[in-house]
Amino acid sequence: MFIHVVKSKIHRVTVTGAELHYIGSITIDEALMEAANIVEGEKVAIVNINNGERLETYAIKGNRGSGDITLNGPSARKVQKGDIIIIISYGMCTQDEAKNFKPSLVFPDELTNTLR
Repeated sequence: MFIHVVKSKIHRVTVTGAELHYIGSITIDEALMEAANIVEGEKVAIVNINNGERLETYAIKGNRGSGDITLNGPSARKVQKGDIIIIISYGMCTQDEAKNFKPSLVFPDELTNTLR
């Protein structure tokens, strides 16, 4: 049997933009994506600390070191600039594999969205 486990998490970053008229996705600073082991195009869950909204989309690379966290397309209706969010990706593995699996957890500076 396969189960879903947390693969990657970027914990508590500040939304820097919301672009409604874009094709979709979340733009994430490339340095944060690498630190969290999230690849471009990967499905991610977004949890908005400010209003409790949860949504799924896919990740695209933002400029390295920019601190960019922008929700694009319809997702932009679920967040506002300045909201604090958590970005999570999940993977599948067997129950035995899950016992030893270690996710990539990133805790960036909330003010700058950069690695500490």
